[in-house]
Amino acid sequence: MFGQRKTGAQAQPVGLCYRENGAMGESKGLIVIVEDERAIADLQRLYLSEAGFGVHVERDGLAGLASIRRLHPVAVVLDVGLPGLDGIEICRQMRAVDDWTPVIFVTARDDEVHRILGLELGADDYLTKPFSPRELVVRIKTILRRHAGTPLAAPLAVGTVTLDAARRRVEASGRPVELTSTEFDLLAKLMSSPGQVFTREQLLSSVWGQADYGLGRTVDVHVAQLRAKLGAASLIRTSRGVGYSVAE
Repeated sequence: MFGQRKTGAQAQPVGLCYRENGAMGESKGLIVIVEDERAIADLQRLYLSEAGFGVHVERDGLAGLASIRRLHPVAVVLDVGLPGLDGIEICRQMRAVDDWTPVIFVTARDDEVHRILGLELGADDYLTKPFSPRELVVRIKTILRRHAGTPLAAPLAVGTVTLDAARRRVEASGRPVELTSTEFDLLAKLMSSPGQVFTREQLLSSVWGQADYGLGRTVDVHVAQLRAKLGAASLIRTSRGVGYSVAE
């Protein structure tokens, strides 16, 4: 079974975890990389290891899925085009039982359809090839830092939607809503100031840790997913040409 959804004090601990060679060592957590191009996988492993992470690499989709289930990593880096089982299907199977573990997709530069599909399935971020391994490290650190951030002192409530940051829980009209970590952080940002319009750049900077306008589509896809999951209770409003807000 995949790593179960972890909230509050149950969040993934940072400490001893597996290194690539199977030994135990002090680490910021285990990253599973599923990448069939050896040179790319080796480069990712090198930079993540130097950043203090334990790393496990698989080059086949089926083996990657098995390792994710077995090792319960703090984050997963998935290539889309994999032998055995592609990254899209791995993410789909992960999200069927685990909507918490961060997933970063690695796609070809002209693979926009797969990038969007990956985000719709619950991926937290994506990188297009070729990319800087330093950027991969920064993005993973940003996502994990959000997870470990200081929770808000009190739950937020807007309309019939309530968000409890301490427990990482959301309810809409009294029903629990399962969100990915990025969807949760995006909703928390919007609900923190009802009525305020946040630009895509502001949301990218706050939630994704970067303000690249070219990634505005990432915000749009996550907002669409939030609306779908919140259903009739969704209070997210679009300010055309500007950004998003929640109704006061």
